[in-house]
Amino acid sequence: MSFCLIILAGGNSHRFKSNISKPYQKIAGKSLIEINVNKARQFKQIKKIIVVYNKKDMKRVKSLKLKNVQLVIGGKNRQQSAYNALKNLINKKNITKVLLHDAARPNFSSKLIKSIIVNMKKFKAVIPKIKIQDAVKQIIVSSKDEYIIGKKRDNLFLTQTPQAFNLKEIFLLHKKNSLKYKDDDISLYMDLNNVKFIEGEKNNFKITDQSDLENLKRIYKSNQNVGIGFDVHRLVRKKKLYLAGLKIKSPLGTLGHSDGDPVLHSIIDAILGACNLGDIGQMFSDKSRKFKNIRSTVLLKQVMKLINSKGYFINNIDINIITQTPKIQKYKNKMIDSIAKLCEINKNQINIKGKTTEKLGVIGKEKAIASEVIASVIKYD
Repeated sequence: MSFCLIILAGGNSHRFKSNISKPYQKIAGKSLIEINVNKARQFKQIKKIIVVYNKKDMKRVKSLKLKNVQLVIGGKNRQQSAYNALKNLINKKNITKVLLHDAARPNFSSKLIKSIIVNMKKFKAVIPKIKIQDAVKQIIVSSKDEYIIGKKRDNLFLTQTPQAFNLKEIFLLHKKNSLKYKDDDISLYMDLNNVKFIEGEKNNFKITDQSDLENLKRIYKSNQNVGIGFDVHRLVRKKKLYLAGLKIKSPLGTLGHSDGDPVLHSIIDAILGACNLGDIGQMFSDKSRKFKNIRSTVLLKQVMKLINSKGYFINNIDINIITQTPKIQKYKNKMIDSIAKLCEINKNQINIKGKTTEKLGVIGKEKAIASEVIASVIKYD
């Protein structure tokens, strides 16, 4: 089975009451769209991702620079937006199933996706649902009076996304009902005999207003971990000096098995520590010829790929570069640009400070350079 995830982000967000639409609200530097996309990339069954956006948000969605993601302009309502995406898919022979998902519902777990994928082997549609816990009442208004009646909760439930469907079938249902508005895709099914309703998740709620976003931030904050990294290298002549991925003009360079970049090495250690994934020596042994003279930028990219695959994303990085020479101030902004690009995070998530040892010890005598880092990560799953 091969799936396409369609992320529906084409609404107007009227109820959210913000100049920035819900899909572009950020948590730990990542927009809700990016969180959804990053989660989807963990699954080999999801071969394609489409983001359906509101035309007024064109600049915002393009500024995300989403890799290997198709952008489709949305319609007047949710159903038309879904249909626009499905029309772009219907002739793709390598896609047989679709996951239709609201961008404003980014807190689904990998367990939920796995359950949906497994159940799609037997059913033509799979829908997550949760039971209604509170008492349900209906107000009846007549010409003379209004009164309240109770409703039994036994057969009432709330549906969630992602919702999975056979591509051809959901496309034809959308095409047939294009003029009839439905609030979600399962509403198009009159025959529910081959539709599987599975247990949804309480925390997979839809962000409707500011309080929902604050609630989600609190959840992610509770999933935050911190790691510490440290690295020191001897300074010698006739060697290159790399700091934060940049080649620094200097008569002295670092002695090391790789390119000897103490900043990136300490960042790697801090990130791995925060994710409980060991340290740089375990991943990239200095006894291996494979890593001899390798650029540390390559190593950091591998680490980022690893932690993202496990649901971790960087919240912030705080760096002390301890050196008598060179002076860090003139390189600080370029270093931040370099780290932000390598880690695929915003520049305001990175802080760099240059420190000396007041000419004390081997660092003060310009015989060594060190870096220490504290990094915090958030697990989005």
